[in-house]
Amino acid sequence: MQLPAPAKLNLFLRILGRRADGYHQLQTLFQLLDFGDVLEFERRNHKAVSVECDGLDIPLQDNLIFRAAQLLQQATGCDKGAYIRLQKNLPQGGGIGGGSSDAATALLGLNHLWDCGLTLEQLATLGRQLGADVPVFVRGRTAWAEGIGEILTPATTETRHYLVLMPDCQVSTAAIFSDPRLTRDSPAIKLAHLREGDLNSQWLERHSGNDCQALVETLYPQVREAREWLQQFAKVQLTGTGACVFGVFESKQSATEVFAELPGKWSGFVASGVQVSPTHRQLAKIASTT
Repeated sequence: MQLPAPAKLNLFLRILGRRADGYHQLQTLFQLLDFGDVLEFERRNHKAVSVECDGLDIPLQDNLIFRAAQLLQQATGCDKGAYIRLQKNLPQGGGIGGGSSDAATALLGLNHLWDCGLTLEQLATLGRQLGADVPVFVRGRTAWAEGIGEILTPATTETRHYLVLMPDCQVSTAAIFSDPRLTRDSPAIKLAHLREGDLNSQWLERHSGNDCQALVETLYPQVREAREWLQQFAKVQLTGTGACVFGVFESKQSATEVFAELPGKWSGFVASGVQVSPTHRQLAKIASTT
């Protein structure tokens, strides 16, 4: 069984304040993309789980895919195992959800492969133990998020196209959120448009921005350089608390044309926004044929 693990963008990110437990109160809009990593699953009739990925040097006990599998086994008492191969297309520390998406796809895929029968809500609750961004990938919908990113409301956005640039650096989320220079007092956005299901391009244009961007660009000049290059062609901002920046384009063709001019020192990809996760679409296809 093969399943995608899609990337996400934060179309905006506001930090409203810091909670008593040290976490930050956020508002953001998670946009799922039609591009990401790929996980291949093979069921084993013993409890061992192995994860393979060329070029990814992470101890097994720290690997989010392996940890997701262990959580699911512990929660359900499942005595089956799996061999999982990861095709890694998304960078670490990029702010596009690579590790969180991989963990979510592992939970979704193994829940199916092992016939565990957990609901999406139960899987999302497990996913929260692995990271605040995991639940949005488990639920599989572009969504408005509040709290620390775990309070999710499905949202409908217009189809837009993106060129995502990956500077050659890894941004530490912990370092950004602990830095005293970080903006932590942005005003909250009201949800009237969300209730109307009308998050169109004009609304997104008015509310775009990322409270982490100025600090990330100060600490990581490579991010500023990438943003300034892409800004020649489109409106650009940082996504999440990572290194990646993205430009918004009216068509996939126009994004692809700019991508063809990308300097060799950077990598990146072109993708379109989707409302439903490619993981969920693929699982539905698999379920319909079994």
